[in-house]
Amino acid sequence: MKRRPWLFFWKPSTRSFIQEARKTSHYSLFDWIHGYIYARWPYFYIGVGVGEHPLKRFFLPLWNLFSRVFEPRREDAGKNGKSAFAEGYHGKVIPLEEASRLVAVNREVSLKDLEQVIPYSRARDIILRNPGHIVALECPCRASRPSPCKPLDVCLIIGEPFASFIIEHHPRRSRWITQGEAAEILRAEHERGHVHHAFFKDAMLGRFYAICNCCACCCGAMQAWRNGTPMLASSGYVSRIDPERCVGCETCIEYCQFGALKMEEGVAMVDEGRCMGCGVCVSKCAHEAHSLVRDPARGEPLQIRELLNSAAREARIAETI
Repeated sequence: MKRRPWLFFWKPSTRSFIQEARKTSHYSLFDWIHGYIYARWPYFYIGVGVGEHPLKRFFLPLWNLFSRVFEPRREDAGKNGKSAFAEGYHGKVIPLEEASRLVAVNREVSLKDLEQVIPYSRARDIILRNPGHIVALECPCRASRPSPCKPLDVCLIIGEPFASFIIEHHPRRSRWITQGEAAEILRAEHERGHVHHAFFKDAMLGRFYAICNCCACCCGAMQAWRNGTPMLASSGYVSRIDPERCVGCETCIEYCQFGALKMEEGVAMVDEGRCMGCGVCVSKCAHEAHSLVRDPARGEPLQIRELLNSAAREARIAETI
């Protein structure tokens, strides 16, 4: 192997990031610089992105110029009605059950080109190296807000090289946690009415790297979604309401992070155009009036157990050919 002495000037986790990047197809120098800046200074990056950082007026035009000059041309940018930004940085809404399964994976995973699950042309792989390596990070979106929701340490960074990079560069804002502790963070956030998003980013090796537990008042991705940037993909489900069970208490409306519920003649109604199928309303309804149902028009759910079983079946078939 060719020696690269300059690598030893980097922290071990950065060297791992570089080595993993070299094995990732179609990963450019611009992607690596972008990914390094994003992971190394996430609070600055997100603060500028959501418009809360005082230097936003200077750095946003500078970054846009840098991107136009150095980013490789993407033939798929902006296809399917999505912005180029959303194509490379986006989240998939996942109900609590699937989020809990995702943090409980106990073997390495390689699931690529999940077009039906992640309806974006880029950043749609789930590749987990050392999936038991999980870090709880103070949420950059919440930390950027003047009066954020609490607690802050609810972003789950999963697998390598991401977990070690975050813990090494942000030791005061992150901590190692077990898979059981990650599941408890998900449960507690769900109880608060917050939504679980599996996040994907092209600059983070084009794949899944984190589960964020999001609230509409703090989350930059939800803010972008409200402003028309399609950064979030539906879970593949939609809420349905049994009018016979609904008592008009409006609890579901209070907790809905997407503004998809309203009252009509004393009964809660779903605006299916806004519903992302997170399942918060289902858990908050004491009268079991809500349920999640599959909607094929919204793509396939991120069902980690089924995806792993399908990949295993395909591997066995390939071995027999």
